[in-house]
Amino acid sequence: MSSKTDNKNIAVTNRKAFHNYVILKKYEAGIVLLGSEVKSIRSHKASLKDGYVYLIKGELFITGLHIAAYSNSGSFIPDPDRDRKLLMHKKEILKISSEIKKTGLTIIPLRLYFRNGRVKIEIAVAKGKKLYDKREALKKEDQNRDALRQIKGVIGLDRNGGR
Repeated sequence: MSSKTDNKNIAVTNRKAFHNYVILKKYEAGIVLLGSEVKSIRSHKASLKDGYVYLIKGELFITGLHIAAYSNSGSFIPDPDRDRKLLMHKKEILKISSEIKKTGLTIIPLRLYFRNGRVKIEIAVAKGKKLYDKREALKKEDQNRDALRQIKGVIGLDRNGGR
């Protein structure tokens, strides 16, 4: 049962993140946007595919987040590929900075969504997968898919009178 205070409306997801990275910890952050970028996100015209988060002087910024220009905007059109500041509590930023000091860890965006009318971004501290890890994950997914097909095939035979 969903309450009005916890209303999430997912606008954009980064599906490749789960293929390329092992997600260790997730965080929610606000994002500083200009002008018509919110309407563009609401119409699903954004991409997180090449995005990543970096830390400068105790502040988080996201780069590689592409938000297309809104078609009905006036004369002011912000740069679609500019770096944007993320809004988080100082304690959370310090926690994240201590986590990414470990070798091989990075911060990536996972989802861009609306919560109570405000744009939020879900970021994650993640570790990059090696090529053999990606192959192993694909192999397991294929095996699971084949097993489900076989189970459905057996169930399908039983329901159709033992064809």
